[in-house]
Amino acid sequence: MPLPKRSTPTQGTSPDRVPAGWQRRELAIWGAHGGAGTTTLAAWLQPAWDMGALRPEPGPPSPATIARGRALVVVCRNTAWSAAQATRAVAAISQQGEQVAVLAVVSDGWPEPAAATHRFRLLEPQVGAVVRVPFVAGLRLGDDPAEVPLPPRARRAVARIRAATSRTSPLP
Repeated sequence: MPLPKRSTPTQGTSPDRVPAGWQRRELAIWGAHGGAGTTTLAAWLQPAWDMGALRPEPGPPSPATIARGRALVVVCRNTAWSAAQATRAVAAISQQGEQVAVLAVVSDGWPEPAAATHRFRLLEPQVGAVVRVPFVAGLRLGDDPAEVPLPPRARRAVARIRAATSRTSPLP
């Protein structure tokens, strides 16, 4: 009896060796706050769905429910205030019994404050992975983030997000 074909590539498979007909699963990218970099990450992680930012209203709908089985990436900046918003976003998702696949911490070009680093460390056990996305100066000049050449550190961060989200359960 022949073995079934794999529906996803094995970890470490290069893009040119991915089985024919295989497509990467769409990601759901949700901002812990406005201006977090959600749209930019969605452009870099295609196929991805930019879900916008957490609304400050009481009892907002769960992004995990809205994402409907897609791997959920929560995005925030690397400031103390952003870390507090990320904590609130992860708690809101966890209280619904759902899991954050990746917390993407996008740099604003300045060093990460100690208070933010501490909060992100506390979040590590509550999410699949915490990935730091470096500042990309070219984004300030371009109109379309998908067309901005990524420096090696940014390419590695995107690859880490993809790797962490590929380990989540498949769509139903």
